[in-house]
Amino acid sequence: MPKPVSICVIGSGYVGLVAAVCFAEMGHKVVCVDNDELKIKLLQQGGVPIYEQHLPELLGKHGGKAVQFTTNLAESVQGSEAIFIAVGTPQGSTGAADLSYVEAVVSEIANAIRDYKVIVEKSTVPVYTNDWIRRVLHRRGVRPDHFDVVSNPEFLREGTAVGDFLHPDRIVVGAGTKPAAELLSRIYAPLTEGFYYEQPGSLPGPCSAENPAKFLLTSAQSAEIIKHASNAFLALKISFINAVANLAENVDADIEEIAAGIGMDTRIGPKFLKAGLGYGGSCFPKDVAAFQWVAQQQGLRFQLLEEVRRINDTQQEVFFNKIRSTLWTLRGKRIAALGLAFKADTDDIRESPALKIISRLIEAGAHVSAYDPAAMEKAQQALPTSDRLSYAKDVYDAAEHADAVLILTEWKEFADIDLAKLNRALKFPIVIDGRNLYRPEVMAENGFTYVSVGRAGSYYAAQGKPRAVLIAE
Repeated sequence: MPKPVSICVIGSGYVGLVAAVCFAEMGHKVVCVDNDELKIKLLQQGGVPIYEQHLPELLGKHGGKAVQFTTNLAESVQGSEAIFIAVGTPQGSTGAADLSYVEAVVSEIANAIRDYKVIVEKSTVPVYTNDWIRRVLHRRGVRPDHFDVVSNPEFLREGTAVGDFLHPDRIVVGAGTKPAAELLSRIYAPLTEGFYYEQPGSLPGPCSAENPAKFLLTSAQSAEIIKHASNAFLALKISFINAVANLAENVDADIEEIAAGIGMDTRIGPKFLKAGLGYGGSCFPKDVAAFQWVAQQQGLRFQLLEEVRRINDTQQEVFFNKIRSTLWTLRGKRIAALGLAFKADTDDIRESPALKIISRLIEAGAHVSAYDPAAMEKAQQALPTSDRLSYAKDVYDAAEHADAVLILTEWKEFADIDLAKLNRALKFPIVIDGRNLYRPEVMAENGFTYVSVGRAGSYYAAQGKPRAVLIAE
């Protein structure tokens, strides 16, 4: 087992907090820094500020031991060999990533450096950010032999971030010097050399001691582009399958069957071929926009990304029109909205299609009863206060006397609904499914009018047998 590394992680959001506890799980000594005193106090007391699978267990195992939480950045930097920057890079008004948080942190690091440190950019940033970090350090008077800057992008999915970190497809490191590359290699050796997978009680996953994680060493510029290009390509797959879904629906084909057939091609694969409401969250929308901005700065027009964004925006309009076509008028209608997070297994509501659709329903005069297993508190802070919006305690409470149910997030809880109980709760047995959680014929057999994405317009129960009809019929 390689010698443990002392690591400072700056930022305790989705990326920083997961990185901190996972580095501790891998055997390193970690300190996680944030300027949010309330969040740090919560973490010091054993609290968990975000909803993420396996995170509470790892915080309980390592919090206050292998990983410490503090607001003291200078002390943490001086006591660490590697400093990981994992602060937010929100989208600016031009589409570019706002790097002001990164610059502020780098300036603080510069004031604290007394000897050699490897500064690792973990946040998603545009190409040449590492060069700018070096410039800031130079301008702040840091000696060139006291630091190296490395790009180490994350490839985590919210909801499965801990498993993704400890069992990655690949570890990408953009390093320009041998000492920096060697330190990153040592940090990730438990994963790349199989040491972690041999430890009793380690989190199970696809990688193993016999099949360890792959380590790719690149230039900093390549690593920065790999991250943006990866997210842009996944967003492209989602927009592509949604565009195909709209065609499939018009010709009475089934997008689930089509996606299965496409995904069987090993050159394409089945992941991210799920038709629905389009992508959301903190990564895809801003990363696609930022990647497009980067191209523009180099005098290039990345037209493909323009279309990816357009299709994604249109998809929510398509779904809203399904609601209106099914219910005719929306004013005064009571609608149960199941799902508030942008995807299942997270409480993240950033760029959530569900919230956008709910806001439009309220504007149209509908009464919405909303429910989500994890994102209720955050949604209440984000959605406008309205006497036409209420929050339910569970699925059936939301559906009570409703004119229709909308499925907006693909939670397993929603896929396992007691359909007979749901039917009894509703005023009219109508389900409009933006995530295709059910087979149309099953819903018809249970007495529902069922509208989904990329499949024959609506399914009605008729004398106990399903009949496919177009919405416009």
